[in-house]
Amino acid sequence: MATERDLLRDRLDQATAHLDPPFVAVDLAAFDANAAALADRAAGKPIRVASKSVRSRDLLSRVLARPGWQGVLAFTLPEAIHLVRTGVSDDVVVAYPTADRAALAELAADPALADTVTLMVDAPAQLDLIDVVRAPGQRPELRLCLDLDASWRPLRGRLHVGVRRSPLHSATAAGAFAATVAGRRGFRLVGVMAYEAQIAGLGDAPPGQTLRATAIRAMQRRSYRELLARRGAAVAAVRAHADLEFVNGGGTGSVAATSADQSVTEITAGSGLYGPTLFDAYRAWRPVPAAFFACAVVRRPAPGLATVLGGGWIASGPADPSRLPRPWLPAGLRLVGTEGAGEVQTPLAGAPADLLRVGDRVWFRHAKAGEVGERVNELHLVDGDAVVATVPTYRGDGHAFL
Repeated sequence: MATERDLLRDRLDQATAHLDPPFVAVDLAAFDANAAALADRAAGKPIRVASKSVRSRDLLSRVLARPGWQGVLAFTLPEAIHLVRTGVSDDVVVAYPTADRAALAELAADPALADTVTLMVDAPAQLDLIDVVRAPGQRPELRLCLDLDASWRPLRGRLHVGVRRSPLHSATAAGAFAATVAGRRGFRLVGVMAYEAQIAGLGDAPPGQTLRATAIRAMQRRSYRELLARRGAAVAAVRAHADLEFVNGGGTGSVAATSADQSVTEITAGSGLYGPTLFDAYRAWRPVPAAFFACAVVRRPAPGLATVLGGGWIASGPADPSRLPRPWLPAGLRLVGTEGAGEVQTPLAGAPADLLRVGDRVWFRHAKAGEVGERVNELHLVDGDAVVATVPTYRGDGHAFL
């Protein structure tokens, strides 16, 4: 009897029979189902879509047209400007501080643009750089978001759990920086962001690692309780100096938990739309796999082996097996440990390899979401058993923002 994955393979193969690998296909039914599920988990709070996890204007517009989704969290200022100028959104927050002088000059020269883009800051030096590009009296007021470090620092700060982002960790530090911004001409502090990567970006059910899973869950419970109090205090301290429009938090892996924080007014999510393999390791919610890339079998080096051309689409992050792409269809294939996913060829082992012929496709899932878009110019959108549209990625638009 055919399994769900068998049926998915048949459908993808039929829809893309006219295409030559490598290429990326996005299953629209899964994409839309994931978007709806994330909105449900946000419990009424709007979701700001993380553009780095999508990297296609058409799909960003598609999700922003859905109930519960509002605004974009971009990863660079030039990207944010591009999204505004092409009509994707009139509410774009840049998730990371920028030192791009040309983009800052463009932003500061256009009052309409300055009204739609919010810059991320966490130190006075970033304000100084902006003032050097264009002095306060010669530009419109620029919108700013304060980046609160959401990492967990137990043992009186001797242990750091989470990513290393902003130097603003305490409510006192956040309030002091908000006061600094309030005292500077040409800036308006409108938001606070606190991304709890150790909760939102770390799966709590790593396969075959029971003890590690237990430790991760315990850490996340304690970290969440600590952040709940600290974020609330930080937001209160910032509000003493600024009329905030939004407080952003979370990610795909923590939408429901973060939405329960009364100090948070909006959630960020993006990876869950494509359903990459890193999110297979979450208990609370697992997205339906929606994005796949196809490689062609080009040789059969030995019984039990099939080799595809390319395949080495490795995700960013720590260099460990979790960042490797996963052969998904046909089910039962695996990477060969001595070669992994190669730059120009990837041998695959497993019983299905003996059934593959030269020219057949193997469908992979990427470990992360939007990074797959940096490998191709187009995304082929599949509805049922047909490609209903082909849309450009950022790369297809002629941009490599980062």
